[in-house]
Amino acid sequence: MSLKLVTRLADVAASQWDALIESQPFLRHAFLNTLEESGCVGADTGWQPQHLLWMENGKLLAAAPGYAKSHSRGEYVFDHGWADACHRAGVPYYPKWLAAVPFTPVTGSRLPGNPAAASSLLQALPDFLAQHQLYSAHINFVNADDHRLMAQQPGWLQRLGCQYHWRNPGYRDFQDFLDTLMSRKRKQIRKERQLVADQGFEFHWLSGDRLSEAQWDFVYTCYANTYAVRGQRPYLTRTFFSLLAERMPEAIRVVLATINDQPAAMAFSLIDGDTLYGRYWGCLAEFDRLHFETCFYQGMDYAIAQRLSRFDAGAQGEHKLIRGFEPVLTESWHLLRHPGLHEAVEAYLQEERDGVRAWAEEARDALPYRREA
Repeated sequence: MSLKLVTRLADVAASQWDALIESQPFLRHAFLNTLEESGCVGADTGWQPQHLLWMENGKLLAAAPGYAKSHSRGEYVFDHGWADACHRAGVPYYPKWLAAVPFTPVTGSRLPGNPAAASSLLQALPDFLAQHQLYSAHINFVNADDHRLMAQQPGWLQRLGCQYHWRNPGYRDFQDFLDTLMSRKRKQIRKERQLVADQGFEFHWLSGDRLSEAQWDFVYTCYANTYAVRGQRPYLTRTFFSLLAERMPEAIRVVLATINDQPAAMAFSLIDGDTLYGRYWGCLAEFDRLHFETCFYQGMDYAIAQRLSRFDAGAQGEHKLIRGFEPVLTESWHLLRHPGLHEAVEAYLQEERDGVRAWAEEARDALPYRREA
């Protein structure tokens, strides 16, 4: 049995990789390989693929989608403060190794496969870091199975975060959802939706195989614009969207917002058996409340119609609370080779975890649902 490093996911058979994972689309060979082949990740982006495989007699038993990082952008678990502290102290922080789905703050398995093999992979990781002169390891947005593995490993530090997800217990329609809300909150959501309707917007849901290249051009223009208005470069390339549409059309959902039969905004999502994952949004011009309708209410409508149990509309966004999105804790783990850094971060994370748990409890008071007497 041995640890194997691969720097191109194309060198791993898709059938072997996909046999390890759950149904979640972000972990599929097609998704991760498309990121590589479309130029979204690679040495020149600061995301150098370094996937780790645990092999036995030539058979893949466990894996970790991994990247050597020369920065901390696009991770959504923010360790910039740790890096800055190291820089001031003259201690190197980069390069580091990260197990994650690039640019995707969605919880899932980061150590898919046989649990015993995944545990062996983790035990081999410190030697891998030393051999490749990597100063730390980070595993972001782990699921419950990964938590059980990580909690048994010495030296790893747990970090908590908070997101907001909407759950569908089986609503018949959007009105059925509204009926569970306090009167004032119910009126607010109705008003927001009516403001968008009064502007003349219509919404059209399309799967990945239903969009033309011209429509993908529009999707990318909207996506890139969300970064341009902040003076940033987008993480994804135009090629990524076309390649993914070829390879995973059944997992893609795009809602187009049109006005006077002209596209004005879009939201790009992926889907699996029970969850809609809202990922990217963008518009050509600002319209009152259009963001909330396109990114939240349309997704809720779609989840109800398709009988999906959950809508994960992306990271952050406390404004989601008043629209029925509940606080959900997220989890990452960190292995810091420098003893002083480890000690300082360990103390910080204990206090931060307490604060995150307290905030998640406090945030529930902002939910719009009726309280039982």
